[in-house]
Amino acid sequence: MILRLTYGLILAVMCLSLDLNAALAQGIRFIPDCAGATEIARAKVVRVEKNGALILSDGRAVLLEGIRLPGADNGPRYLAEQAMTQLTQMALAGPITFTATAPKEDRYDRIRAQGFGKQWLQTALLEQGLARVAISPDRNECAPDLYEAESRARAKRTGVWALSSSQPKAPQEMTAKAAPSGSFQLVDGWVTTVGFGDGRVFINFGSNGRRSFTAIVAPEDRRAFRDFDFDSLIAHRIRVRGTVQDYRGRPQIALSNPQQIEVLN
Repeated sequence: MILRLTYGLILAVMCLSLDLNAALAQGIRFIPDCAGATEIARAKVVRVEKNGALILSDGRAVLLEGIRLPGADNGPRYLAEQAMTQLTQMALAGPITFTATAPKEDRYDRIRAQGFGKQWLQTALLEQGLARVAISPDRNECAPDLYEAESRARAKRTGVWALSSSQPKAPQEMTAKAAPSGSFQLVDGWVTTVGFGDGRVFINFGSNGRRSFTAIVAPEDRRAFRDFDFDSLIAHRIRVRGTVQDYRGRPQIALSNPQQIEVLN
């Protein structure tokens, strides 16, 4: 038994050393634990699709998980073109190591990954304001790191953050005109109440006793929040993000992952 444990430990250290040596040889200082295990080492990217998918030399497609590139809903075309140019330059500059956590593929068999070349692709785009954090319902890897990179770009008001339309909105600014259905928005505000009904959770924002915006958690998404204390949000300023939906003529954001909520103070 002791021999088995010893052998297992030696093998684990050897694998870790191989991953680290490969990363160092590629110019990567480190791959954070949050990024998951190496899925493809030293891959060659041959082109970048218009949707941001990275096409590898063997034909496989990789999507960068955890970010949303500029598009029609958050900025002029030049920003989308600038993001694509920067991503293409980084992706084609040399081999890219991709890491992934389960579920590793989307419905189209594209690999959902974090990408590491000479830079961590996701954070490099975020720090230049050429992407925003967008956490998928079934993922949360490296969310704090991604948010931190985004905050640096927002502080410098660079890229998408130079646009007033991309800035986090106050709850009272969330009108159908300012936040059309289908757009991706960030909302900063104080939580006044939290309600529960029909299996849903209603996180109500407002001021002076008036509700001005609501973020909801649908019944099918409650499982992701099974250990989340919604009442702890009351009287705190938080930021939520996601795609806007229309509910009886009023915009709202449906939350499917606790990582869509940032407690600000």
